[in-house]
Amino acid sequence: MKKLVLFGLMTLLTFSQAKMIDGIAMIVEGEPVTTAEIRAVKQQMQVSKEQAISLLIQDRLQKSAMNDILIAEVDIDTKIAAIAAQNNLTIPKMQKILQEQGTTWNTYRSSVKEAMKKEKFFQQNVVGSIPEPGEDELKLFYRNHQKDFTIPSSVNLVEYAAPSEESMKKFLQTKNTKGIQSRSVKKATKDLDSTLLGSILQTQDGSFTRPFNAGDKFISYKVISKSGQATMPFEAAKGAVAAKWKQQQQGKALKDYFEKIKTNADIQILR
Repeated sequence: MKKLVLFGLMTLLTFSQAKMIDGIAMIVEGEPVTTAEIRAVKQQMQVSKEQAISLLIQDRLQKSAMNDILIAEVDIDTKIAAIAAQNNLTIPKMQKILQEQGTTWNTYRSSVKEAMKKEKFFQQNVVGSIPEPGEDELKLFYRNHQKDFTIPSSVNLVEYAAPSEESMKKFLQTKNTKGIQSRSVKKATKDLDSTLLGSILQTQDGSFTRPFNAGDKFISYKVISKSGQATMPFEAAKGAVAAKWKQQQQGKALKDYFEKIKTNADIQILR
């Protein structure tokens, strides 16, 4: 087993050398990594060649580690249905949009399956190593990353109200306003509850939030614009702070996991 040797800076290539660069650079656990892939990752991720190589090695190690992870077809269908519902789409409408974008349904299903395998792998092998953060740790993270918790100070919305969930879903699919009440509103973000605020912030201008049960009616907001700047108080941002902290820790834990298994991995450097 060969240990990974990091490549140095690329020098100017002759034409014949340039043709060789599209060959296989290394084989990781039986999976090839091409020089073209290294260039593509380096350019797309805006990282060094060494970092691109490291990312591609991690990708191949993860694929090897996921070989025994199985995802049932019915679970893929359930996941896709949930994605469609979150975007207020029917499955046929989603298929049409993907087709217009040049993505086949089989390709999309395969990408969803791969993402589900990665999530299952992560839950099985990495999540358990991440401790729960304490209050002091979250406050320190919040102070050091306040720019990540800057939000608009106000939002301009159109509120749409329907008497039932079914009629609201139909409106979001067809945009037919028959039986739908609407009004323009401007709200200060500090006055919004955390669930609604989170949904509005995640919604692009010109798009609709998911429906909310308001007791006697269902409401969805069309986000017109967001303006101003405000830093969320720690208590209001606590959920977002914890999520951001966990995201950072997950990335570190995943990197550490693959650094450990890389030492015993079969990595053959070819060029």
